[in-house]
Amino acid sequence: MAGADRVAGADRVAGADRVAGADRVAGADRVAGADRVAGADRVAGVDRVAGVDRVAGVDRVGGVDRVGGAGQDGADWVAEAIERAQAGDTRALARLISLVENGSPALRPIMAALAPRTGRARVIGLTGAPGVGKSTVTAALVAAYRERDLRVGVLAVDPTSPFSGGALLGDRVRMQDHATDPGVFIRSMATRGHLGGLSRAAPQALRVLDAAGFEVLLLETVGVGQAEVEVASLADTTLVLVAPGMGDAIQAAKAGILEVADVFVVNKADKPGAQEAVRDLRTMIAMAQRGAGEWKPPIVTTVAVKGEGIGELAERVDAHWSWLDSSGQRDARRRARAKEEITAIAVAELRQRVGGLPGDSRLDALADQVAAGDLDPFAAADELVAAAASGG
Repeated sequence: MAGADRVAGADRVAGADRVAGADRVAGADRVAGADRVAGADRVAGVDRVAGVDRVAGVDRVGGVDRVGGAGQDGADWVAEAIERAQAGDTRALARLISLVENGSPALRPIMAALAPRTGRARVIGLTGAPGVGKSTVTAALVAAYRERDLRVGVLAVDPTSPFSGGALLGDRVRMQDHATDPGVFIRSMATRGHLGGLSRAAPQALRVLDAAGFEVLLLETVGVGQAEVEVASLADTTLVLVAPGMGDAIQAAKAGILEVADVFVVNKADKPGAQEAVRDLRTMIAMAQRGAGEWKPPIVTTVAVKGEGIGELAERVDAHWSWLDSSGQRDARRRARAKEEITAIAVAELRQRVGGLPGDSRLDALADQVAAGDLDPFAAADELVAAAASGG
């Protein structure tokens, strides 16, 4: 065909399968009609999801995002991806979250398109020490809400190794009963070094799930200690899980994670010491001063692996949701959540502009001076801020 290559009988479109004369890679044909750009073929069968181009990926031709082969601006691309996610396209939804998690340049148009679609979902945070059964309780709550025919999204955060940089992402192993349910979406996320028990991308990932039409969002933290309370700033209702044998009355009375609970869950209540744990929590709750009409955290005992107590737990969460609505606290909490999110984004942007990130040459030079004793850290910080303010 006038020298035109044919692969597996596939005709070249208008004679222009290759861009800038680039040869096909390993003889691979085009997949789902996706044009190659600058000779870059799709590798290892990376496919397109319902016409949405590869994520990190978002393939670009002439600087315009491609959706189903048609040039559209970023807002149109995001809108179509969200529509597909709302229609139940889990792969499109997963790719949107990947864009968010990886800090893609498409993050801003994504958030702009999501803004008017959010604010409908209930966000329930689950936190507690390692081994108390957070994943098992999460899976049991998913089953309870699915019985009500509610769409449920789950973000399960696992720790990133400070040594290898990897993460097991094993929380989903305990949620396999829901893996094939089209009304459930489960996403594991790594902390990637972020402290507080969550991933840095968790607030934006929750927005994606909210906009996609999920009515209940369950946010499971990593196994946390006494001070990791960040989940309370993201959740409408925070569940703090404890297990028998994890402390005494003194431990329960300490300031920290127990103070952020809207509902206490004593899981593994079939183990010895469960009633002692309930008693210690009651003592701690009684010590707190509360005004008239303020919420008093209830204590629910569960054996999540058997499904025991989950119905009561869901009822307590519903009661808290009703109290949030009647007291006006729901809007107050969401405003506080928005403030925290705005602040975190602004601080990250300022750090980038100041050059306050490891590996930045200006910061490294100042660090050398501080380490050598030639400069104190406050003077170094002032110099960094002044340089950023002057545009230098």
